[in-house]
Amino acid sequence: MIKVPGPRTAAVLLAAVGLTLLGVPATAEPPAAAPTRSTVQVSTTPERLDVVGLPCLPGQLTLTMINTGSESRYADLFLDPTGPLQLSRDIFSSWLPATDPDQPVSAPVEVRVPRDTEPGDHKITLRLDRSRLDVPVRVNPLPGKDPGSNLALGEQAAASSTHGNFELCGAVDGDADSEHWDTLTGWNDGTRAAFPDTYDVALAEPTMINKVVLSTLDSARYPARSVGLKDWDVQVRSGAGGWTTVAEVRGNQAGRVTSTFDPVRADQVRILCLAGNDNTYSRIVELEVYGS
Repeated sequence: MIKVPGPRTAAVLLAAVGLTLLGVPATAEPPAAAPTRSTVQVSTTPERLDVVGLPCLPGQLTLTMINTGSESRYADLFLDPTGPLQLSRDIFSSWLPATDPDQPVSAPVEVRVPRDTEPGDHKITLRLDRSRLDVPVRVNPLPGKDPGSNLALGEQAAASSTHGNFELCGAVDGDADSEHWDTLTGWNDGTRAAFPDTYDVALAEPTMINKVVLSTLDSARYPARSVGLKDWDVQVRSGAGGWTTVAEVRGNQAGRVTSTFDPVRADQVRILCLAGNDNTYSRIVELEVYGS
């Protein structure tokens, strides 16, 4: 016996058949929503970076996030380097308020490579939500250093202490302008009114040197006679030997002082800071070393 469906059952069956004929399963779920585009804009300055393999001359990259949405939010920007690139941070996290006009939030990142890195192209991938931004990074050859070059430029620095507002490498970065003092360039020790202090630079290899140029703080607002370095010794060391004093400076009131001495073989140079003109800190804007 064939059982004939009732009117209600037949209506349901017809509806299911109709949906199937239209290409839509009767039990289909609503389509998934498309991924929401991030409301945070990411950019870098510069857009392309050049670096060299000097320990105290890293590439400087500034990361910026801007919340363009209508709601405040917290954002994590992840940094993924390729090859030999070494970053001072691998994440930039910040609260991004929703404001009008949109307000940028920025953070610096230092990019380094080992000294023996071959020249070539690499990249840093920035990831936030579903967005990606690739920053090209070019590794350039090491700059040549002949006897007329500043042998301390970009080489590894060391110090007895460093003030929290300064960078250890600030006095070997090639910037001797006192107007860029404080967070931009230069070195300041971290022990107020306590002397002596030391600032060292390790040369790339043992070299015959005969001249050291020291720039201390000296600007219209902060003259050397008031806040600059007053007394110091220039010392050198070779291998495992001890430090040898090759020049002395006393009662200085100038911003830039050149000390010359008989040629000596050295792989490290030290400024032994004995006194400042205000008896508070040892301040060096730039330390330069030259070969004979």
